[in-house]
Amino acid sequence: MTTQEPSCTEQWPQREGANSALNSENGRVRIHIRRPQLSLLVASFIIAISLVAIGIGISIAVTGVDREGLPAAIEEVSPPRAASQVPAQTQVFVDLQSGYTGVLIIDGLELETVNLDEVRGNAKPGQEVRVPPTTIFEPGNATLTFDPSPESTISEFSQGEHLVKVIFWKIIEGRGRALSYTWSFTVF
Repeated sequence: MTTQEPSCTEQWPQREGANSALNSENGRVRIHIRRPQLSLLVASFIIAISLVAIGIGISIAVTGVDREGLPAAIEEVSPPRAASQVPAQTQVFVDLQSGYTGVLIIDGLELETVNLDEVRGNAKPGQEVRVPPTTIFEPGNATLTFDPSPESTISEFSQGEHLVKVIFWKIIEGRGRALSYTWSFTVF
């Protein structure tokens, strides 16, 4: 049994009410273009502008370490620059890159700096070592730490703003080629 395939010249049946070139008045398909709604255009424009503004804001935002404006040789300072609501017994901490050392100057007073390796001396593992009440330089981590205490030059930070300056240099170059960084914090 053979089936007949429809020929190319046959016309397919049209649905009732369907627009086609054969049914239109002039043989062209009629296209209906709607007028855009003004409220949708305004809302789309506002959304587009907002997305562009968010993108620009994210691309130019300065956060974290970049916000601090720290020199390349300083990885972190604490309390952070311009910190407010800092407790009176807060620790001043500077994390330098490996190979650097330095001294702290707090409110114009240069604090003595003691190397932690020298303080340990010949102490046996597990033996308690008394740390002097001054700035401690830990060469293994290249950090400077000062804790106010009754025995130290600064027993506690008074209420108000305090200025901290760290003078730092490469250990192999010596203090003669030192650089400095200054920041402040406010004690409540």
